[in-house]
Amino acid sequence: MTKRILVIDDEDGVKEIIQICLESTTNWEVLTASSGRDGIKVAQSEYPDAILLDVMMPYMDGPTTFKQLQAIPGVSDIPTILVTAKAQSYEQQEFLDLGVAGIITKPFLPENLVIDICKILNWNDVDCINEN
Repeated sequence: MTKRILVIDDEDGVKEIIQICLESTTNWEVLTASSGRDGIKVAQSEYPDAILLDVMMPYMDGPTTFKQLQAIPGVSDIPTILVTAKAQSYEQQEFLDLGVAGIITKPFLPENLVIDICKILNWNDVDCINEN
């Protein structure tokens, strides 16, 4: 069964890079949203297998969006990975303390993105390779 990943990021370029990386190297379907509010709506209607959530967004940042996702039955079970430029260990620990599945630090290497997601989510190799 095809994995579905929701990418929530206000930067179109970042969303596009992530989408291209994931779709070109896996069989995953990538859903996108440009804000926390839109991401919550997509998560509620589509129930993706995982969420990649940018930390720094206007209006509603990643941690606030994550807390709201956690308050929604069914959606709260979706593993969420924060994507952030905040690389200090104390900053990352604060994010992990929220209950996210993991953190991917920007800038990330596109060729390592799928590997990093699969490691964080403990997905097996079959889910993480493109068989086309």
